[in-house]
Order: sequence, then structure tokens, then C-alpha cells
Amino acid sequence: MELQASYIQIVALLLFAIGISVTLTRRNVFFVLMGVELALNAVNLSFIGFAKTLPATASVAGQILPLFTIAVAAAEACIGLAIVIMIFKSQESADIDNYSNMKG
Repeated sequence: MELQASYIQIVALLLFAIGISVTLTRRNVFFVLMGVELALNAVNLSFIGFAKTLPATASVAGQILPLFTIAVAAAEACIGLAIVIMIFKSQESADIDNYSNMKG
């Protein structure tokens, strides 16, 4: 039995909704970064699901594009975590509301 592309899109939609809701509702910076990563992975899953419906030669573009988004997400996670660690050292908190006092 072959998995249909519509089921993959439904799973991607659910993962994206969970990622966005975590990003918007949580106050901990680490949870916000995890929500963004979950949403990006849902988009990658959606690309792969759509690539499955295309012919073999056109399907390659839908499979290569997630590799670039994974690389961008990895760079975003590294830079984001580095910034959070530097701020955490000075503020002693991972709460987003505490970072609003840092306005110059």
C-alpha cells in the first residue's frame, strides 16, 4: 500500500500548526526556537509530499529544496542558540518578557 500525498500534507499541516502555536504561546526562548524548527520541518515534509506527486525528473527539485532549508534551519538554530546563551549569561532567565528591557 502506497502512502498518498494528501495524507503527507495533512501531517505537515498538523506539524506546522503545532509549531506555530508553540512559537506564539510559549514564553521560553528554547520552546520558541523549537516551535520554529518544527514549522520549518513541516514545510520540508510538505515539499517532499508534493514532490512525490510529480514525475521523476521534476521530483528532484522538490527533494533538493528541503536540503537547502535544512541547512538554513541549522544555521538559524546555531545563531539563535548562541544569542540566547549570551543573553542568558547576562539576564539569568530564558523568559522572553525579560528581554524587552534590553531596548537601547
